[in-house]
Amino acid sequence: PRMTTVQRDAISSPATGLVIFNTTTNSLEIRNSSAWASLSTVADALPTIQIGSQKWMSKNLDVAFYRNGDPIPQVTNATAWAALTTGAWCYYDNDPSAGEVFGKLYNWYAVNDPRGLAPEGFHIPRDDEWSSLINFLGSAWVAGGKMKATGTSLWQSPNTAATNSSGFTGLPGGYRDAYGTFNWLSNCSSWWSSLIAYATASTAFFRELNYDHGEAGTSIRNREDGLSVRCLRD
Repeated sequence: PRMTTVQRDAISSPATGLVIFNTTTNSLEIRNSSAWASLSTVADALPTIQIGSQKWMSKNLDVAFYRNGDPIPQVTNATAWAALTTGAWCYYDNDPSAGEVFGKLYNWYAVNDPRGLAPEGFHIPRDDEWSSLINFLGSAWVAGGKMKATGTSLWQSPNTAATNSSGFTGLPGGYRDAYGTFNWLSNCSSWWSSLIAYATASTAFFRELNYDHGEAGTSIRNREDGLSVRCLRD
């Protein structure tokens, strides 16, 4: 549960072992036998992987609230999704079980919302930060294989060149297009960058891995599209 210090202290006889997120201190806290103890900052509590000089989240983002606590709307209807100009999320095929594996899909309006999509201590990677990752892994021609989870239980066969030697563990969560249609589960991973294509464009940059080659691609998508998000430590 999320609560302020005042709300926490108003809990009557809190159980030993109760864990809360304190929105006053932005930290996880646990109740011991006599008092509340801080577990860590949110950033330290989230699993990460060190790749070169960067520290990436080890899983796709799966939050339903902005950093300030405001809810991000879940939009399941395709027509409603296509008409959005504000932030929203969905599960692939509106199936919560897909979210348990691949995380949520977010439109770019959520990525760019000033309330902050990334948890405290993280940010949505800029396009040059994606480039730094890919260059560290040896170039776009080979980085994709080093970033993809191995095997074909989630990825479609042949999952070409996948070694996951970087530890990034890219999973093929597919995407939702600007018309609200779901596409390419098991075929591709797609992650937003924070960079728009150019000032007046209705598009933004993203990075992509595919089942049939080992490259790490970059291109642009409509801001209405729903893609995965992988955050980078500040």
